[in-house]
Amino acid sequence: MKRNISIFIAFIAWTAVVTQYYLMIQNRVASIGETTIRFFSFFTILTNLLVAVYFTVSMVKQKGRYLSMLDKPGTLTSVTVYITVVGLVYQVVLRSTWNPTGLQKIVDELLHSIIPVIVIFFWYLYERKSLVKFRQIPQWLLYPLLYLVYILIRGSFSGFYPYPFVNVANIGLQKVLINCVVLTALFIGISALFIKAGKWIKV
Repeated sequence: MKRNISIFIAFIAWTAVVTQYYLMIQNRVASIGETTIRFFSFFTILTNLLVAVYFTVSMVKQKGRYLSMLDKPGTLTSVTVYITVVGLVYQVVLRSTWNPTGLQKIVDELLHSIIPVIVIFFWYLYERKSLVKFRQIPQWLLYPLLYLVYILIRGSFSGFYPYPFVNVANIGLQKVLINCVVLTALFIGISALFIKAGKWIKV
């Protein structure tokens, strides 16, 4: 059962990411190279790609040192936190900013709604929740913090910011830094919530 769900999640995650890249290339307003860089500048894409890789690799029999790390308590929780934040930020902040149709709407729902829900369900069933520790949270923050540093630095010379709440050109650096603090607090809060919930859930 666990392997079958992993295959399913990996399949839809790869499908959604690849299809989104195709759609972005088809509708590009910049060169293919720049469009590709922009594609990989979205936290949504990077995180769904992380989900795709995690569940693809988790299907392999974990004998090696690096593969066995995937099965350590907390690794699945961190991936779940990341994709949960993707879903929450989209539903609360970004959904109202555009109205995709056709294939784009399907891919949009996969990336921001369906995949997050399925990953949370997988976490509920298979994470060794009682062994996950609050002291792991600082490690989990490295990915989103490095991401924020990257998009702010690149945006300063490229002029491209993937999300309106980090667009220094439009809302100013002070407002962006405040938003970054809020996002960091959100990551910490969601992480703590999953760990705390894991202590209550007996599965």
